[in-house]
Amino acid sequence: MAQTFLLTAGGTGGHLFPAQALAAELIRRGHVVELATDQRVGAYGADFPARNVHVISSATLAGRNPVALARTAYRLARGTWQARGVIKLLKPDAVVGFGGYPTFPPMFAAFLAGVPSVLHEANAVMGRANRMLAGRVSAIATSFPLVGEAAGAYPQKTVQTGNPVRDAVIAASGTPYDLPQDGGAFQLLVFGGSQGARFFSDCLPPALECLPAETRARIRLVQQCRPEDIDRVRSAFERIGIVAELAPFFPDMAERIAASHLVVCRSGASSVSELSVIGRPSVLVPLPHALDNDQGRNADILARAGGAWPVAQSELDPARLAALVTELMADPGRLAEAADSAKRAGRPDAVRRLADLAEHIASGGPLRTTDTRHTSSGDAS
Repeated sequence: MAQTFLLTAGGTGGHLFPAQALAAELIRRGHVVELATDQRVGAYGADFPARNVHVISSATLAGRNPVALARTAYRLARGTWQARGVIKLLKPDAVVGFGGYPTFPPMFAAFLAGVPSVLHEANAVMGRANRMLAGRVSAIATSFPLVGEAAGAYPQKTVQTGNPVRDAVIAASGTPYDLPQDGGAFQLLVFGGSQGARFFSDCLPPALECLPAETRARIRLVQQCRPEDIDRVRSAFERIGIVAELAPFFPDMAERIAASHLVVCRSGASSVSELSVIGRPSVLVPLPHALDNDQGRNADILARAGGAWPVAQSELDPARLAALVTELMADPGRLAEAADSAKRAGRPDAVRRLADLAEHIASGGPLRTTDTRHTSSGDAS
């Protein structure tokens, strides 16, 4: 029987990509999907397979300034009121949230309306908004075994599904790793999450300039840059003779990952999941100063599997990055082993698992009757 699902996610790739994957799977199963998100949805919303997109007011808690806190509280309350209207109109069978403060109003509105809900946590550390919601949802789906203060807090309703990846990632996962040839072109991909990373724009040109001329000549670089950085980065690469393709956003990122010999990127949950499903070696540079070090924990998981080399941003100067790239380019066998290890750690079935859970919760079934192979903390009964 067709069901209606309201998915809710913040308007950045890290939140919207797994939501997009789930939406596509639910639609394949004959269900109706609608999306509630914030005003940042932009280019990502254009490809989201939802019947309608509802922009809901939201804000992020930041600092302790009373005026700022009051403004945030007002926006979250306004968003909850808007979300209650959407839920009243749609009468969804379940609401599925993907984290971040934009998820809070629709998920809290679902709780107030008595609508079953599933909260998905993409990172190894549960975010603050999800921690606020965890006690009010029907089920919690995780990408990794949780660490930190939320670990083990809700064992009866926590299910490890993995992090859903988009159909394009699943398609790209069928591309075998192309072992770099001695003296041949070396495909290097650099990106910094959905918003880009100024650190890579600052670090890559001087790092690649440090390479020996014959090594530098092999590199074919694809790099995501913020719009305001592209001109200066392009000029720097032209000056040192690097063949580079630069853009603020690559809509075919899955194919770009599959075509790469080495990836240098942040370690957000979506990036780590896509690297592992496709199976590509990576140098991971976790976003520094994160309150819960979520990206650091994500990077550690892929590193322990043998698929990545994490380096703290504070320790990655141009000379260190140049040495690391040179070392890896000179050892194709090591890169191939890392690609294989990353792929073995991937969860290409995550979207099926999460869709199964969402359908089960929407049907009103108790969590203990779900397939216990999904659970991250033993039998959920």
